Amino acid sequence: MEIWRRQGLLWLALAIIVSGCAPPPQSPATIGRESGDASKRGAPERLAAAIMADPPVLNTKINPGTVVTPGHGELERLVNVGLAIVDDQGVMREQLGEAVPTIENGLWNLLPDGRMETTWRIRRNAEWHDGVPFTADDILFTAMVEQDRELPIRRDVAYDWIEEFEAPDSHTVVVRWKQPYIRADILLNSSTTLPRHLLERAYVDDKASFSQLPFWNQDFVGTGPFKLREWVRGSHVILQANERYVLGRPKIDEIEVKFIPDTNTLIANVLTGTVQLTMGRGLSTDQAVQLRDQWREGTVDLPLRSWVVLYPQFIDPTPSIVGDVRFRRALMHAIDRQGLADTIQAGLTSVAHAYLTPTEAEYKDVEGRAIRYDFDPRKATQMIEDIGYSKGTDGMFRDSAAQRLVVEPWTTGETDIHVKTLFPVADNWQQIGVVVEPQVLPQQRAQDRAYRATFPSFLLWRQPNDPVSISRHHSSQIPLPSNNFVGTNNARYSDAEWDGLIDRYLTTIPRPERNQVLAQAVHHLTDQLNMMGLFYDSEPTLIWNRLEHATGSRVQGSSLAWNAEQWEIQ
Repeated sequence: MEIWRRQGLLWLALAIIVSGCAPPPQSPATIGRESGDASKRGAPERLAAAIMADPPVLNTKINPGTVVTPGHGELERLVNVGLAIVDDQGVMREQLGEAVPTIENGLWNLLPDGRMETTWRIRRNAEWHDGVPFTADDILFTAMVEQDRELPIRRDVAYDWIEEFEAPDSHTVVVRWKQPYIRADILLNSSTTLPRHLLERAYVDDKASFSQLPFWNQDFVGTGPFKLREWVRGSHVILQANERYVLGRPKIDEIEVKFIPDTNTLIANVLTGTVQLTMGRGLSTDQAVQLRDQWREGTVDLPLRSWVVLYPQFIDPTPSIVGDVRFRRALMHAIDRQGLADTIQAGLTSVAHAYLTPTEAEYKDVEGRAIRYDFDPRKATQMIEDIGYSKGTDGMFRDSAAQRLVVEPWTTGETDIHVKTLFPVADNWQQIGVVVEPQVLPQQRAQDRAYRATFPSFLLWRQPNDPVSISRHHSSQIPLPSNNFVGTNNARYSDAEWDGLIDRYLTTIPRPERNQVLAQAVHHLTDQLNMMGLFYDSEPTLIWNRLEHATGSRVQGSSLAWNAEQWEIQ
């Protein structure tokens, strides 16, 4: 029996000594036992896809910046998969695992002492692109890397609930949990599993350089339906079908994924037929609507996938009044959110009064607890005056020392909707008498975790808002110097009641009781405005009419690439 507690560096070092006597693993150059099946089927099937980014790596957790770039997750899922995945209807489907743990099949057990246990069994034919079997050792190694706080990676909050990992044999992993956790079944479903045989030595010998290895891009080896053949930074990647993929050889022989950060260039490529599929966010809803009327060779899918939100700064904000909930409430009344939804979203989405999008199953159970902030500039003005500000002769608010009230909201230019939203919001605030100095961060600044985390007043961003993603805003996820500014709590909000609601939600198994807790969290959020929702956003996906079985997902947490091995060109 191999226990997680024994997976320390000493164990790793000994394993390296032993493995050093074994034959070296197959190199990427010798991968792919081509069977000739493609030639028997006729001309190879090739697909041209695009993402609106130039990703530096293929693994989203090791991304050196603070943002998972548009389409990055979909690209990664083409080349690397986990034990299971969420399909386009929100159903868990097996990939490297034989079965998804459930209480019904006995692989998910609630223990009498309040703890929990989940068991995963790995398919016998699961292997890495270089032909090395995928085993429990890879999962244990991945868990060790994920829990290493010295590495600048994105940690799954679920690891805070885990007591230990155990590998009874090479194809079984048992996870013991300190207490119940509602999404225990998604922990090992990440596509970011790591090959121990390729990375262990580098991790032990030079942890400081671990994130700089060529493995993360041009030498990437995964477990997915496609394997990397060519990586040209700033241009594209070429992926070829994995003949030995665990769920069967893909029907498409080759996919070229172009890196096209500019929206106009992307649209031009689609209209000329040089791009047949887009992956991940990028195009705004209004751009997609315009393209829908011009692109007769394809379909424009517009599922709701996120919300556009303002994060107030809760650690040493400038000005300090940002920390006063009365001020935040006033600013919410000053924003014409319906106008933003009508103009930026072509009227296809709505104001984000509650955290969840209306398409989420839980929405009907929580919307009644949300506090609404209707557009009312006069009320906003009066509320700021009640705090103690008064207007000068220039019509702008000043404090008792005659200093103007100035806020500096930030955003990034990575997504068109960020810029389109920031300036109308700034204009709304300016009209009631608040001096606004909006900033669109250049890419270098946007990728600087420390700089970005310490924004002065507000950060405008497009973010996931599915139920489980509320865990991203727990105080344990605050980016701080002590954790290399790695964290998903962008507002850096810390509150015992808020944390308690998140913890209760994540540990309440019965759905009715769980949704009651979620409703309380939505009330807290809209009362304290630790997140200031503006409107819901779609994730336009452009799909060629001849490409079958590729569908935009209506479920957050899913991926367009969940069934990439089934994609087929007709």
